[in-house]
Amino acid sequence: MHRSRRLPTALWAASLLCCAGLLAPAASAAADEAASPTRTEAVTFEDNFDGPAGSAVDGGRWQLETGDNVNNHESQYYTPGSDNAALDGDGNLVITARKENPGDYQCWYGRCEYTSARLNTAERFNAEYGHVETRLKVPRGQGMWPAFWMLGADFGEVGWPASGEIDVMENVGFEPSTVHGTLHGPGYSGGGGIGAGYTLPDGRQFADDFHTFAVDWAPDRISWSVDGQVYQTRTPSDTGGNPWVFNKPFFLILNLAVGGDWPGSPDENTVFPQELVVDYVRVTTSDAA
Repeated sequence: MHRSRRLPTALWAASLLCCAGLLAPAASAAADEAASPTRTEAVTFEDNFDGPAGSAVDGGRWQLETGDNVNNHESQYYTPGSDNAALDGDGNLVITARKENPGDYQCWYGRCEYTSARLNTAERFNAEYGHVETRLKVPRGQGMWPAFWMLGADFGEVGWPASGEIDVMENVGFEPSTVHGTLHGPGYSGGGGIGAGYTLPDGRQFADDFHTFAVDWAPDRISWSVDGQVYQTRTPSDTGGNPWVFNKPFFLILNLAVGGDWPGSPDENTVFPQELVVDYVRVTTSDAA
């Protein structure tokens, strides 16, 4: 709901002639294997967030957005640089939400109460189909709203929701055991988005550990998974006759919002700072359907 929101061993000819009868079954098996399609995968985007502690993200992969988000009535100001988004030196990106306003930042409702960060790959990398995956650990507490999602690369021209939005993972603090995967497009946006939630068993919470979140995206088909377990698949038949706007390039977004219409505001039990810790982001394409 955020909107602007990877030959057989050569044989001498004499050996081939004298052993033709023995080699025939192996040759047949090789022919059968060659007749079967081979799945070829390629990593088209990958960031493992390696680097010295405190350093900023790779500007060749990511850009940081600045400002507030009036559309969702959030309470944070997204800052540039490495103040709220930095590498931890152990191969992670840490997006930190703090209860502060050192720059006298102004939000839609007045003086902002929090700072955080939002990163995207616009004008650096666009995905079009493939396996889009991240491994991360979400923050904890009422009012926290971490997300890994995508917007259509034509967002600047057609706006939202015509651009389309693919939410790979969203979590709101009042549902610590549940994440959501959602599609937004013309006629199914905002609270009317098409999606489902995935809940951890046995009362476990997503903030307790790292988990892997992914979508497998093909023409006219998108599936969501948590830790390799697929929990929903959507196709154009799910849009109620409205346009399916997901057969085109999209860019990636990572952010940690504070407050907003969906999660509500932090309360007296919400401890700051809170961190969204990202191990990696990877996009893999395949020539297999």
